[in-house]
Amino acid sequence: MTNTIIPVILSGGSGTRLWPMSRPERPKQLLSLTAEETMLQLTARRACGERFARPIVVANALHADMVEEQLAQAEALAQALVLEPMGRNTAPAIALAAVAAGGGPEPLLVMPSDHVIGDVDAFHRAIEAALPLVHQGWLVTFGITPDRPETGYGWMQVGEEVAPGVHRVARFVEKPPRDRAEEMLASGDHVWNGGIFLFRADMYLAALAAHAPGMLVAAQDAIARARVEGGRIFPDADAFATSPADSIDYAVMEKADRVAVVPVSMGWSDVGSWDALHEISERDEAGNAHGGQVIAIDTKNCLVRSDGVRVALVGVEDLIVVASGQDVLILPRGRSQEVKKLIEAMKGS
Repeated sequence: MTNTIIPVILSGGSGTRLWPMSRPERPKQLLSLTAEETMLQLTARRACGERFARPIVVANALHADMVEEQLAQAEALAQALVLEPMGRNTAPAIALAAVAAGGGPEPLLVMPSDHVIGDVDAFHRAIEAALPLVHQGWLVTFGITPDRPETGYGWMQVGEEVAPGVHRVARFVEKPPRDRAEEMLASGDHVWNGGIFLFRADMYLAALAAHAPGMLVAAQDAIARARVEGGRIFPDADAFATSPADSIDYAVMEKADRVAVVPVSMGWSDVGSWDALHEISERDEAGNAHGGQVIAIDTKNCLVRSDGVRVALVGVEDLIVVASGQDVLILPRGRSQEVKKLIEAMKGS
């Protein structure tokens, strides 16, 4: 049994919901949106120290140089940078990391690279609570204590306690309609699925063998036939292309037997929209959160960000204004999820 945890950072997302700052060539995890450091750097830092090994990062080959540069700046150099030849969702990405880690009993702490955790100490306490079960072979996820009837997240029902602070997952719930979300919030026994996991590499691969064997074979073949350049691993494209595309929740967590959840309140956000960023940002007395060259007079409850041009506002409220390069986004606060409609419209223009 090993006490060293290997962080696995998933950095393959394109982050289009935060357009125009987040783009495929430089997605949100590589941007400084919530602090001076980028979201990738903040993710790496929350899994540093003697308890943690150097991370394995799964990323898009397009971002390899930026990822390595940012990790070096954060003094969190990866032990391996696994560069996916194409996106296949989270379950195959984690499989690549588990195989690259050696597929042994080492615990893997799987973290998306673009989430915010405000209370890192609470996160570490949750990890410590989970470890005894992880060593016994359980697959553990972290459930975020909900504070609203959110319809944009998956939920989990918290079942019987199987260790101090750790419960069996009674069931997974897909993104619910509003009335169902309100019921689950009121019940007090449901948590959000934050997409953060802790399990042994061999136990995850065994779960794939049982529930998604084609995915396991594709990942093993892709790593076996990979091109290696220093710390960079280029999985074989033909082998990886045979893998089904599926999330870890669908492929493994909803089907495996010993799946547990640690409910935790740790200031978590997936920063999935400009509204979410406004919610977690420091705001002035009028409720504004500005970044970059911004002049705002008589404005209330606005989020304004610019990475170049100066933005000036007078007498407006409840707006999101984002200027990046040659693009400007303007929309009412509360409707930032509709950015995806803009992305689709631009594809057809």
